[in-house]
Amino acid sequence: MPDLVDLEIMMQSRVPLIVIETFEEPRALDLIKLAGIKQNKPVFVWSITEGVQRVDLAHSVAEHLTTEPDSALAHIKQNGRAGVYVLCDFHPFLQDHPKNVRLLKEIAMRHDDHHHTLILLSHALSIPPEIRRYCGRMDLSLPSDEQLMHLVKEEASVWSHQNRGMKVKTDSKTLTKLVANLRGLTFSDARRLARGAIFDDGAITDTDLPELNRAKFELLGMDGVLSFEYDTSSFADVGGLVGLKQWLNKRREHFLNPQPGVDAPKGVLLLGVQGGGKSLAAKAVAGMWGVPLLRLDFSALYNKYIGETEKNLRESLSMADTLSPCVLWLDEIEKALSVDASDNGTSKRLLGALLTWMAERKQPVFLVATSNDISTLPPELVRKGRMDEIFFVDLPSETVRREIFAIHLRKRFHDPDRLDLDALARSCDGFSGAEIEQAVVSGLYRCQAEAVELDTQHLLEEVACTQPLSVVMGEKLADLRSWAQGRTVAAD
Repeated sequence: MPDLVDLEIMMQSRVPLIVIETFEEPRALDLIKLAGIKQNKPVFVWSITEGVQRVDLAHSVAEHLTTEPDSALAHIKQNGRAGVYVLCDFHPFLQDHPKNVRLLKEIAMRHDDHHHTLILLSHALSIPPEIRRYCGRMDLSLPSDEQLMHLVKEEASVWSHQNRGMKVKTDSKTLTKLVANLRGLTFSDARRLARGAIFDDGAITDTDLPELNRAKFELLGMDGVLSFEYDTSSFADVGGLVGLKQWLNKRREHFLNPQPGVDAPKGVLLLGVQGGGKSLAAKAVAGMWGVPLLRLDFSALYNKYIGETEKNLRESLSMADTLSPCVLWLDEIEKALSVDASDNGTSKRLLGALLTWMAERKQPVFLVATSNDISTLPPELVRKGRMDEIFFVDLPSETVRREIFAIHLRKRFHDPDRLDLDALARSCDGFSGAEIEQAVVSGLYRCQAEAVELDTQHLLEEVACTQPLSVVMGEKLADLRSWAQGRTVAAD
């Protein structure tokens, strides 16, 4: 039990205040009681509902009935017998409570006299600077793959026992995937999610994994800065991008099952015109590889307090590591990391934090960054080694435009073979995928209003009414194409 050894070492090292942040209070208390018994010290627990109780005996014994935090600390300070005192959920009584902070400091400073060990146990703790130097932090270890597999099998046995010996239906590949997706969770959370997957229908299948990942993301609590994308398209829903699809297919197995001597794929930068399908491609990468997709919202990262923005980024990247294997989508990355931004150095600090993580990450997190203007990005981000490749997503060719029309018609329950796709593809030269989709949407609205069936002529008229971005902003598109030539790989 490495956690028990770590706790004993901290107690033997005479750390006055031990900070444990965890949602697993029962597990932490069991560990502390065991350490107290081995150290031959009584273990007391204070809570705002129960006061101070001794808990290392067969039955809990009331020690001091006060539920007031300052009275409890005064009692601990005056107690001459060395003991371990656990303060549960004490975090509300640290901020703006100078008396409590002072009492904690006095107990810590007199540690050599009474040898008390105080343990602050809560889901989150912000330690005041007055007592920070007396504190040592301890994190409870997360379950290993072997422990998670044992946990899942235990839950399967419980289900089997409750259902007259029936076996849980699964296969080794899906079971291994389930265990991989439970990584980063506490024992209790992992057990609860595994139980939900099994007890739902007595089977562990691929269909359980997306819901499990969604629940895992919500448990980790970074919603707002990171978003969990549920609609991860397949590349069948993406017209063109043949070169990108082939590149990703070659690397799929190395990402999911890393092999010694072969570097795992790191990520790609998708550069191109707006509406060209970069965002859809980012979603399709996760769909193709069968892993969760996280989208990092740079605008939600920013905080007016110095250092908080970078902290938000580090926490987001840490969550991506926890949810690995996954795809992390950095949308319109130039808006956050532009070298021209005058924001008191926040962009540079964000860049530094991102580059450090990219260089040091060990977990399988595949970056997909999208950008409309690479010229404002810092060179240290786009150089070889940071990203595996830079792909340029250009306007679709005639063949791809035909394919895009067919995709969007089928998506809306219309048979594309009933229309002249060749004529439609020829009519919209210079259109992006998004503009083609909008022509289909507008055509369907018009036909619904006129109570007629959609035909080729309706779509041709909608196309004729549209001025594509390639015309409206032709100069900028020409500059972008000129820059990309020879510097990027064609996604098509």
